[in-house]
Amino acid sequence: MDFGLSEDQQLLDQTVRGFLAEQVPIERVRELREQGCPNDRGLWRALAELGLTGILVPEAQGGSALGLLDAALVSQALGHAATPAPFLSSAVMATVALRASGGAQAEPWLAGIASGEQVVGVAATERFSVREEAGLTLDGGRISGKSLMALDAFGADAVLLAVDADTLAVVRTDAPGVSIERLATVDATRCTAEVALSNAEAAAVFEGAGAAITRMLDAGRIALAADTLGACESMVEQAVAYAKQRKQFDRLIGSFQAVKHMCSEMIAEVEPARSLLWYAAHSFDALPDEAPLMACHALAHIAEIGREIASVSTQVHGGIGWTDEQNLHFWFKRIANSRHLLGGPEHLRARAAEIQGFAPAA
Repeated sequence: MDFGLSEDQQLLDQTVRGFLAEQVPIERVRELREQGCPNDRGLWRALAELGLTGILVPEAQGGSALGLLDAALVSQALGHAATPAPFLSSAVMATVALRASGGAQAEPWLAGIASGEQVVGVAATERFSVREEAGLTLDGGRISGKSLMALDAFGADAVLLAVDADTLAVVRTDAPGVSIERLATVDATRCTAEVALSNAEAAAVFEGAGAAITRMLDAGRIALAADTLGACESMVEQAVAYAKQRKQFDRLIGSFQAVKHMCSEMIAEVEPARSLLWYAAHSFDALPDEAPLMACHALAHIAEIGREIASVSTQVHGGIGWTDEQNLHFWFKRIANSRHLLGGPEHLRARAAEIQGFAPAA
């Protein structure tokens, strides 16, 4: 039995990484962070031309109808390049939720995502963490309330809202009563926002969507874990490269045993995490009963090793690693922010305990 990637998946990974290295070098990321929202529509359309925005969209709506493991490879490559793009929200979470909700209402949104003409943010934080009196209400097709830490909602065309545990709704961002304010976070490569609604009309409502919301969060956690793993890979690579060229006391620092241990320990943390991620992504489609548990374990574990790798790789660089000019902080902050976007490790482990029957449901 082959536990590795297929030839097509290896080609997908190589193609995406090559494209990002050419089109979105770190200098371009620096330019994008100075904008109101770093999500560049030109880049989003270019990703659509590669078939990436519709990677999970059915062929009937212009997508590729691939699996979550394929999407995870794309997410991993995006994290490796610290690329600002609404892939997590639009191509993964919104697409999975809309597909699971079904019906003709979902088809135009799926087609828009696949073509690259639509960016759909996701507001679902309140399904696992409610803060500052946030929450949404739906009455007669109109929505009021607010949602915090909405993914890629700022600058999007629409937002998919998890109104409650059993209801999804889509609102257009230019509709009356919709206000979206970008939230300042440490990560300049993501467009998290606060969505405030005052009797805003829903463009689509999906009742009985509890299972779709669960699937959406599972897929999002796996894709976010992949993004974090990609960022970890990049930081390890940069640390090793730096150790091979930086000299102290007329010796390359990579020749010092302490630095060798730091680099080897980071690599030893990345390799099993990659296997865990790939299995979690595989389970989403092939073993759906396992997916909720594997999504929690994958994101919790990779978030934990991510924090360690971000710290150690920066230490390998010494003082220059903490400067803006060195660039490491793009990945450092991306890892730090991703740790909390869809539930921190503590929440995810508690959720895993509930799934396994080791703790009562909250």
